[in-house]
Amino acid sequence: MDSLSLYEISCFAAGFAGNLFAFALFLSPVPTFKRILKAKSTEQFDGLPYLLSLLNCFICLWYGLPWVSDGRLLVATVNGTGAAFQLAYISLFFIYADSRKTRLRMVGLLVLLVCAFALVAHASIAFFDQPTRQQFVGAVSMASLICMFASPLAVMGVVIRTECVEFMPFYLSLSTLLMSASFAAYGVLLRDLFIYLPNGLGVVLGATQLTLYAYYSRKWRCKDTSAPLLA
Repeated sequence: MDSLSLYEISCFAAGFAGNLFAFALFLSPVPTFKRILKAKSTEQFDGLPYLLSLLNCFICLWYGLPWVSDGRLLVATVNGTGAAFQLAYISLFFIYADSRKTRLRMVGLLVLLVCAFALVAHASIAFFDQPTRQQFVGAVSMASLICMFASPLAVMGVVIRTECVEFMPFYLSLSTLLMSASFAAYGVLLRDLFIYLPNGLGVVLGATQLTLYAYYSRKWRCKDTSAPLLA
């Protein structure tokens, strides 16, 4: 009984930590939207990443609900929070879009996204019983998470080419690493491949980003300090 209680506490601690670190991750676009609010324009920013994040949150939220997966409530809470943040960002993007064409594109993609999620949700209920339902939704959520974690690869390529870390914020990379590590531990404790595998990949990518940041930020500072003090 004591070991069971310790196990439950460990699961909760890992999942709760993941929720906290994910909250920091969800707040990371706030400076971008402060700039948009100040300029009253989306400028050159792209709304597609927020739409894709919303789809990912919806699918992972569905996976965490009791009629799909038992005992995965902390997965549902973190993705429910994430979905709320993404909807807020998308709303601001829609309000301050520079053209009617951009707004129509955003609406079209949002409708497509909702239809894709509705298709996954309906198929999981209509065509699958337990435990196949959990496996189906888990496979879809795992694929979605892997795509999300792989998205910073392009930014990492920019850092290597330019030897500049300006476009790879330290706290964003740190939050990604800590959140992924927490949920990887949560998945291992639950013996849930669909949680620990994509988050394990997130740990590797987050650690790689921080390694690049440490290496290239030092080189960047060296370049700055090597500049002549007097013109």
